[in-house]
Amino acid sequence: MGQWIRLCSVAEAPSEGQVQETGAGGVAICLARIGGELAALDNWCPHRQGPLGQGWVEGEAVICPWHSWAFNARTGEAEFPVHERVAVFPLKVEGEDVFVELDPAKLEV
Repeated sequence: MGQWIRLCSVAEAPSEGQVQETGAGGVAICLARIGGELAALDNWCPHRQGPLGQGWVEGEAVICPWHSWAFNARTGEAEFPVHERVAVFPLKVEGEDVFVELDPAKLEV
């Protein structure tokens, strides 16, 4: 079972159709707002470790700024190549805070 960690406030979260780099517990996260909902993905593109949080949104996908690989913000699956993906982390909003659920084994202490 994961650990819920505060990621940011709702006011600090990206606007609709935007992404940003953030982190929690030493884990780099790409936070995106698509269709009015927030999504949290691993910030590092598996191709060349491009920072997804510096990319942009097209439809339901976050686009890597380095080589334009596209990842579905809800599933983490790449549009191409089809077998690539990034991790997607569960999110919840409590009051004015956004929390992400992370595996305690991967957190910096």
